[in-house]
Amino acid sequence: MFRILERAAQIEAAWKAMEKEEFGYESFTTFYSDFTIADAFGAKAVKDTYKRCVKAWLGDYKYATELVLVLNNKSWEHHGAGNMGLSALYSDLFYELKDKFYDKYEKNEEACKYFFNIID
Repeated sequence: MFRILERAAQIEAAWKAMEKEEFGYESFTTFYSDFTIADAFGAKAVKDTYKRCVKAWLGDYKYATELVLVLNNKSWEHHGAGNMGLSALYSDLFYELKDKFYDKYEKNEEACKYFFNIID
């Protein structure tokens, strides 16, 4: 278990550094490592982590935005590694959460500006 946690911390640090360097975005959550840990336990764990994160953080548009960003990046991470099953799962979760975000915040100009500035 310690190796999973250590690996998750390494991957999250690399992701945060890449986001900051390439896009000027400073990640502020542990979503990337949360999902990296879930990856080690398979699709069911990823779905469970997703459900818990959405339940806890959809009400905060900045956290929800970062969660959408992480899901998209995890989809590409697994695609690049040839793990098409997890890639497809993350892609599905990305689009599902994007839709939930739109439904919840479509009339909140501040939230939408923030979301599109980060995601696009």
